[in-house]
Amino acid sequence: MTQVTVREAVMQDIPQLKTLMLAYIVDFYQYRQPEDDKLSGLIHTLLEQKEGIQFVAETEDGTLVGFVTLYFTFSTLRASRIAIMNDLYVVEAERGQGAAQKLFAACKGYAARNSYANLTWTTAKDNFRAQAFYDKIGGDRSDWQTYSVNPTSGIGD
Repeated sequence: MTQVTVREAVMQDIPQLKTLMLAYIVDFYQYRQPEDDKLSGLIHTLLEQKEGIQFVAETEDGTLVGFVTLYFTFSTLRASRIAIMNDLYVVEAERGQGAAQKLFAACKGYAARNSYANLTWTTAKDNFRAQAFYDKIGGDRSDWQTYSVNPTSGIGD
């Protein structure tokens, strides 16, 4: 069992973090590869910790084996700031060994220390492994249905 430490991402992590994020986006979710400058821009924005933050799981030899992203927003219903957890990802070889629990704990602790009213997240309907993990750690399933749309100009303007 590999021992991992979870910590906030730093500038030196960018090359390994980009590799992990591309594995998550392209390999795991089978989504198109983002433009390099957009991915770099996102990572730099998160390193500023104004709109979000990333945590990384690191082995004793300095290899990053996972990451998680928190985005900051507000809830009108709670009249407070909330954190949205996205992208909890651990490389296949390290799954089931505690890295995901440590990454989640980092998010939960960060939200608590920074007075966020809620920590929320979504996962794909067919990602049963993630759902089992979230059930195991005490996540409450929501009654809300998630929708999304690609923005377009000229319709309903």
